[in-house]
Amino acid sequence: MTMGEFGTLRGNVTRKAGRFALMLGAGALVAGPLAAQAPTPAAAAANQEDPGASAPLDLPANPTIGTPAAPAFRGATAIVNGTIITGTDIDQRLALVMAANRNAMQGEELERLRSQVLSNLIDETLQIQEAEASDVGVSDAEVDATYNRVAQQNFGMTPDQLSAYLNKVKSSPASMKRQIKGELSWQRILRRNVAPFINVSEEEVKERLEKLNADKGTDEYRLGEIFLAATADAKPQVRSQAEQIMDQLRQGGSFVAYARQFSQASTAAVGGDLGWVRLAQLPPELAQAANTMQPGQLAGPVELRGGYSLLYLIDKRQVLVADAREALLSLKQISISFTPGMTQAQVEAKAKNFAADVKTINGCGAAEAGAAAIGADVVSNDNIRIKDLPPQLQDVVMNLPQGGITQPFGSPQEGVRVLMLCGKTEPQTAGGPTFDELMAQIEDERVNKRAQIYLRDLRRDAVIEYN
Repeated sequence: MTMGEFGTLRGNVTRKAGRFALMLGAGALVAGPLAAQAPTPAAAAANQEDPGASAPLDLPANPTIGTPAAPAFRGATAIVNGTIITGTDIDQRLALVMAANRNAMQGEELERLRSQVLSNLIDETLQIQEAEASDVGVSDAEVDATYNRVAQQNFGMTPDQLSAYLNKVKSSPASMKRQIKGELSWQRILRRNVAPFINVSEEEVKERLEKLNADKGTDEYRLGEIFLAATADAKPQVRSQAEQIMDQLRQGGSFVAYARQFSQASTAAVGGDLGWVRLAQLPPELAQAANTMQPGQLAGPVELRGGYSLLYLIDKRQVLVADAREALLSLKQISISFTPGMTQAQVEAKAKNFAADVKTINGCGAAEAGAAAIGADVVSNDNIRIKDLPPQLQDVVMNLPQGGITQPFGSPQEGVRVLMLCGKTEPQTAGGPTFDELMAQIEDERVNKRAQIYLRDLRRDAVIEYN
């Protein structure tokens, strides 16, 4: 389907939802406490005809008229154009974040996260409402299909197993499905109401390609971003929320999970991944931060005109230059394990003998026989990239000669091992993006900017009540 087939932009979406409020039913019966009254003599006499009529009713002195609320009932926390968001909705969505977070949160930190989760649920509700108003709503069947796919691809579970897991962590399948519906709805809105009106000329793409070739050899960065929008008066509160999220990320929280839950950029659906960008393509504030980062590092909160960003440097390379870390390796891992109950002295002695013995193995062809002779195991891998190795091993392996081995590494619990280099396929020179790929990248950049404005306008026009 071409972009033009998604339809035309509706100039002004008319909202029929008025101002809603959660209220008790009209005509309440209680004006004040009821006083117990003794029956009149006539009434007492009439009761004699009914054998059970004179039984005491045991009425409370101050009854409450009406049906008592069920203990599990949770009132509305916010009402968005008539759609209710309850405390249970917030609790279950917060549990999704907590499940991806390795550190427990409590007190003020937890309350700040709850506030951000509520904000996200409000945005999500507005996105779903806008999709339905634009006749591109997402059906339950489509949500279920995506849920099933997420269970398999993201969690390695069946849908039933994922549902059981979500209930176990005090979330729910319904909460995740609502998030999925919000993401799908927003994607459809952008395809229908934004993307068809993004124009990128051939001259722009050619100019960007020329600039790309001129920048050959300069650094480019694969960045993850969590963007929190903030108006001028809300900046202190949003900055506090950003700092709290940053603390959780530094303690091992999942950047992808936090980006999906909290980021207000259109990249939230892909875990905040901005793809490969150069510093010149970033706002000056983000470019300055990224310039000092190394892969695996976090930076932020970085203040921007419209809010704050948290950055994660996924990887770094040079424009149109082959990355040596993309080289494919053929490796053999030779390892020994330790018997439970061995003393520290015994472990050290065995490790020392292993380090000396592996040096006597004459190349990869003799690895299996040599390992068997010293009581070691061998595992081969003929298709592993240098960049996929632990960072502390990458430079070591890159500098090994054919048949060379690393120094032993490991622990008494995991055993001790060495890596032997048996082959290396050098990476090809990077060719850079094609014309079509670069055009798509520029379009995505512009859609992302328009999406932020679109969502801001939806918030501004919405009728939202907080309780």
